[in-house]
Amino acid sequence: MTPIQNRIDAFAKLGDFLRQFSRREIIKNDFVVYNDLFFDDFQHQIQLAQRNNSWFTKNHILYAMECWSEALKKDHLVTWISNENLNHHSAKKVAIIMAGNIPLVGFHDFLSVLITGHTALIKQSSNDKDLLPFLAKYLSSVDSIFKKKIVFTEEQLKDYDAVIATGSNNTARYFEYYFKNKPSIIRRNRNSVAVIQGNETPKDFEKLGEDIFQYFGLGCRNVSKIFVPRNFDFDLFFKEMYHQHEVIQHHKYANNYDYNKAVYLMSEFDILENGFLIIKEDKSYASPIASIFYEYYDDPIDLKVKLDEDSDKIQCIVANNFIEGDINFGQTQQPKLWDYADGVNTLDFLATI
Repeated sequence: MTPIQNRIDAFAKLGDFLRQFSRREIIKNDFVVYNDLFFDDFQHQIQLAQRNNSWFTKNHILYAMECWSEALKKDHLVTWISNENLNHHSAKKVAIIMAGNIPLVGFHDFLSVLITGHTALIKQSSNDKDLLPFLAKYLSSVDSIFKKKIVFTEEQLKDYDAVIATGSNNTARYFEYYFKNKPSIIRRNRNSVAVIQGNETPKDFEKLGEDIFQYFGLGCRNVSKIFVPRNFDFDLFFKEMYHQHEVIQHHKYANNYDYNKAVYLMSEFDILENGFLIIKEDKSYASPIASIFYEYYDDPIDLKVKLDEDSDKIQCIVANNFIEGDINFGQTQQPKLWDYADGVNTLDFLATI
């Protein structure tokens, strides 16, 4: 096999390993390679991740495993790289500065750097430091070439050729200055929105609840704002959101709900709430935890223009065929490998550095 085929095969085997860990069940598959070495220990790593970041529930970690095991199927990997020329460039060392808002949030950058034959110099967030090093060890056992291709560091980055950095709008300004002399992808805050057109079914709203509440709304692909027609009746929306009511049992989420509700009430904002979700009319895109913003629209054409003008603030648009590139309800946290963050093709970048 060619080097790229070897790398695809290794990541497909990692996908087979992750497929044993789902929300429905954790069950050992004796046909997965190196399982005796890694299966039990990975369950321990999941517990560590929960202990070190209380936003990382077992359910959410296992959901992330389900999504990545699906993405790492061999046919998906082959389809992803089929249009890329990845065999005719020199290997470089690429620094990756990862966020830590949801489990394995930096995995796509990790995968992209390694699948293109580069070396990954990884600086993790302290909020998500337990899972990826373990999966890197599994990958290195499958193919020893990765032992030299994966480097984790907590020190100041040095001796690298390019950088992929993800952070807030404030840290992005620092990244842009600090890495100004290196080829880079710098990612900022983005939020996702949903467009309600009036033809949605109860099932659509139930799935929208998944887009809002998965990972407690902490991801850039979580819907934090909805656009609704004038005179929209929120009764159906609230009825289907009830499927997510157990979220209030999580203490940190509950604390945020209580705090934000108190702030809104003291400020005499006009809000609607149902005991675990607050909705507030607001033109901003980034809503606080346990709340979601809404904005009325009158003309669909005007809304399409607005969404296009604000594209640099938006990660995903959820709708039923409202605008080109929109995503079906319930699908925001299940991107394909070619659904790049901020619309920047990471493989193109890595093929040209």
